[in-house]
Amino acid sequence: MLKYIEYGLSRLFINAKGRDARLFKTGTAFSKFPEPTITLECPEVGPSGSNLHKDHSADGAGIFPTLSWPAADSEVKQYLLVSEDPDAPLPSPIIHGIYYGIPATTTGVSGDDFAEGAEPMTLKGGFKYGKNRRGNIYIPCKPLLGHGAHRYFFTLVALREPIDTTKLSEVATIEEVAKAIEGKVVGWGEWVGVYERKWE
Repeated sequence: MLKYIEYGLSRLFINAKGRDARLFKTGTAFSKFPEPTITLECPEVGPSGSNLHKDHSADGAGIFPTLSWPAADSEVKQYLLVSEDPDAPLPSPIIHGIYYGIPATTTGVSGDDFAEGAEPMTLKGGFKYGKNRRGNIYIPCKPLLGHGAHRYFFTLVALREPIDTTKLSEVATIEEVAKAIEGKVVGWGEWVGVYERKWE
């Protein structure tokens, strides 16, 4: 029964997609960098716009896709990573994950990095996570059944100085992080994965 209800809702809101104007990268912190400057790749899936594997979704293992990027220059002191879906039938994109305090020496992340670390709100990858829609580490992709393909944006942001965590809540929100990076962005990259749940 729930499957039929979900499918009915998805067909009702089939055109409620594309909240791209509210993606994280459209914030004022990115005003000097309107286009990507960092090559962000997902070796296990393919180029940006490729279909995510079932194991990257809630239908499978729900693994965070492996991402890689070039070594930073001396200007970069820290990275931030945001995952979001602008195609959900909601006013703003769904935040699937916020990760900050990523060391400048990092050149990639994999699913293992997103396991809970020893300290509160810290992951095994050596960085912290903020608040998503469900209050967990990461929401695997799970678009409404029959709502068509959804795009999952993974945005890596290079910062000229670390985020001041004293100005963040214990579980940092996307709004707090957006404010915390004002004047600190020195570049960014983006990779988009696509996933669809079809009626079968």
